[in-house]
Amino acid sequence: MKIHREGYPFIALFAAVNLLAFLLAAWLGWLLLPITIWCVAFFRDPERKTPGEPGLIICPADGKLLPIVDAVPPAELGMGEMPRPRLSIFMNVFNVHVNRNPVTGHVITLSYRTGKFFNASFDKASIHNERMSIRLRPEGEGGETRDLAVVQIAGLVARRIVCWAEPGTNIGIGERFGLIRFGSRVDVFLPASAAVRVAVGQLAVGGETVLAEFGGVPGTPLVRVS
Repeated sequence: MKIHREGYPFIALFAAVNLLAFLLAAWLGWLLLPITIWCVAFFRDPERKTPGEPGLIICPADGKLLPIVDAVPPAELGMGEMPRPRLSIFMNVFNVHVNRNPVTGHVITLSYRTGKFFNASFDKASIHNERMSIRLRPEGEGGETRDLAVVQIAGLVARRIVCWAEPGTNIGIGERFGLIRFGSRVDVFLPASAAVRVAVGQLAVGGETVLAEFGGVPGTPLVRVS
């Protein structure tokens, strides 16, 4: 099982505490062992096979699709006040927490904002919680009309958002761009031209599940080219 480097310090700390617990009392060591194993599993970083068809918007995180609503993107991204379809993926503490780019394109804006730590499954978390907002411009024609926003949101337990994206850089679809510790949410604000390809309650896989398609017809199934 591949472990992301961000997890090494935490795994070492959990393992050291667990070892000390075994030295103090065997029963205490066995009691804490599942927590240490969970810490290792939390930072797992499996490889993913990202669909290569043009025009797709891929899910950036593992987790459950929350209700799809129309919402205004974070003001700090400068994307206007027109509501857009917002797809939210809730990651519990057992999901893979490495985040992946939903499109190939260019990072226009990156903005961090402090906030509260409501349960990430609550709708108000998108507005009030600590977050890292990213404005992306997919490659190809369309310019800013195809811009989308990806927002990493801290949750009730999560206290640390890690983002490796940088303004002005190019990104590749399915590539890793960040991680959130421990239990959180990622919102994707779609452009008006995109057609949603997922359903509420669906379990999505980061880097693999197709969230939406540029220029598609809403409500029609996605036809992949083999």
